[in-house]
Amino acid sequence: MPLIPEEPQIHESAQGPRATPASGRTAPTPRPVPGPRPAAPSRPGRPGPLRPTPPVQRAPRDVAAQPGPSAPAAPAAAPAPATAQVQLIPASAEGALDAAEEAVDLLLESGRAPGDVLVITTGEQHPWAAHELSFGEAPYWAQHDAGDDVFYADAAVAARAGVRPVVVVAVNGGPETVAATALPLALTRAAALLIVCGDPQQINAVLGAGV
Repeated sequence: MPLIPEEPQIHESAQGPRATPASGRTAPTPRPVPGPRPAAPSRPGRPGPLRPTPPVQRAPRDVAAQPGPSAPAAPAAAPAPATAQVQLIPASAEGALDAAEEAVDLLLESGRAPGDVLVITTGEQHPWAAHELSFGEAPYWAQHDAGDDVFYADAAVAARAGVRPVVVVAVNGGPETVAATALPLALTRAAALLIVCGDPQQINAVLGAGV
């Protein structure tokens, strides 16, 4: 026969007091509703509520005294072009062209581009200018406009030449009136440096003492 497990018997003393059935429970006593709390007494020394500051009434401005729209500022004057530095290389009329050639070589060796240099002669034309002019003035000035190489020009046509950073003038003869006209013109064509090769007294008489 299979064994039937016995139900454990728990003594009442070990289980504690038994709960009363729900039908026999008494209704809980209602708690009294608290009434309004009395206002806390004001403490001495504490400021009361801040009142809004009334707006300040300003007097109306005089319409005539109000500044009107500012007038447009006048355009600033363009800065005056800087004067090129002038360098004098003493040379005779016969050696002025050679001195100018040496000056050009030094310029190119120092990093100047050939198109930065313009050479003006007051006497006999430079051999390069005489050779190029033999093909006509159009190709001759086309090379000037291209600005790829050193350009040599006679003082009689130098006014047609444009501005270049460096201008070298060889006072290699010709009437003094030609040099008196060519030197101031060369100064306007030089953006940075003007090198004059020739007689110092003649050059100073034209450009001013101390050049």
